[in-house]
Amino acid sequence: MKRRLFIIALLSTFLSTLSCIPCCGQKHQRGKASYYSKRATGARSASGQRIHHDSLTCAHRYYPFGTMLKVTNLRNDKSVIVEVIDRGPFGRGRIIDLSWAAAKEIGMISQGVATVKVERLDNPVPFKPEDNKLPKIDFEMAEFEPKHYFEKKEKAREKAEAKVEAKEKAKAKVEAKEKAPHHRHTP
Repeated sequence: MKRRLFIIALLSTFLSTLSCIPCCGQKHQRGKASYYSKRATGARSASGQRIHHDSLTCAHRYYPFGTMLKVTNLRNDKSVIVEVIDRGPFGRGRIIDLSWAAAKEIGMISQGVATVKVERLDNPVPFKPEDNKLPKIDFEMAEFEPKHYFEKKEKAREKAEAKVEAKEKAKAKVEAKEKAPHHRHTP
């Protein structure tokens, strides 16, 4: 009996999570959209890119980063194509967060929240940021050579010794002048 209840609970949990992932099976979805304010400009998105209010980008909970979506305002039938660069929205009942420019394109700035239809234009691609390229390392050149380390240490020591020697010479000159007889010439 306990085993049966466990299986039913597990199955219901699995099925409830499937309803939360619309992008896997469906090509489009309908729901409420909101938009980022201009103050979000410069903030880092979940993909690592910077958010800018003039770019045509969006935040979606499930679509992979880089996925292109067509968002249509159902009130006026205006559309815009945006790229997913962030996660969200986390407001109840909302399916997408648009950048300020994208919201302006579909005429939802005055509304604040609009009912939209979201369609995936391409198949999701795995996210690979272009700006995070690692440098190639030539391991033969990266070998540790202690002689450079000791040369630097030796040069620093020689420089310090030269300073001490210069100070000693200056001190000796001052002492020599003080010991020398002072002659006063009178006219």
